Amino acid sequence: MDFRIGFGFDVHQLKKNRKLILGGVHIPYHKGALAHSDGDVLLHAICDAMLGALALGDIGVHFPDESEEYKDIDSRILLRKTRELIREKHFSVHNVDAVICLENPKIKSFVGQMREHIAVDLGILAERISVKATTTEKLGYTGKGKGITASAVVLLSSANKLK
Repeated sequence: MDFRIGFGFDVHQLKKNRKLILGGVHIPYHKGALAHSDGDVLLHAICDAMLGALALGDIGVHFPDESEEYKDIDSRILLRKTRELIREKHFSVHNVDAVICLENPKIKSFVGQMREHIAVDLGILAERISVKATTTEKLGYTGKGKGITASAVVLLSSANKLK
């Protein structure tokens, strides 16, 4: 077996009157991510981790924010497209461990649905997806409610021998 580990990170500003989408789930809140796409920092971090594990660049290389094709796109589509890029290299996602950092809203009740969406889009069991949330204890831009971040670690596996 060949294993590869990738790390991904994403950050977006939070602005009033925008939808907050995390893990493909709409979270009721008065602010959402300012972004070219739907601003799903969780899925963006996972995509970057997958791409990074195979040294394929980052999400901006494959889905540039200057492109009208990706304007307001559902990030679940980007996750599925990233999964296809990984499959073309004969890899699949073994597991995901991710953290969302935001002060508000509390997202605990949405985590199960996020895990299910990610599992479906990656074609793996939800038990292989970990999504956690934390705060910065009111410090920095996330603590002041001005931004949201997510980071993810992904393990890819392939039956190909190491080269």
